[in-house]
Amino acid sequence: MATKGQHVVPTGDKWSVRRAGASRASGTYKTQKEAINRAKELAQNQKTELYIHGTDGRIRERNSYGRDLHPPKG
Repeated sequence: MATKGQHVVPTGDKWSVRRAGASRASGTYKTQKEAINRAKELAQNQKTELYIHGTDGRIRERNSYGRDLHPPKG
């Protein structure tokens, strides 16, 4: 987890929200949906990225809530 932002990661049979580079989770939740909702709040408040990992630990989705360096044209 070297990328700046909030990560939703599997932890046993639960889901954790971790800030990139943190050794401890900021929260552990029963469902991935609960963890995503909390991580989304944190990412929006901190204007950072949200990375959602699948059960295999690989990133399956990414959302940006910060300043977009490459906004869409139009």
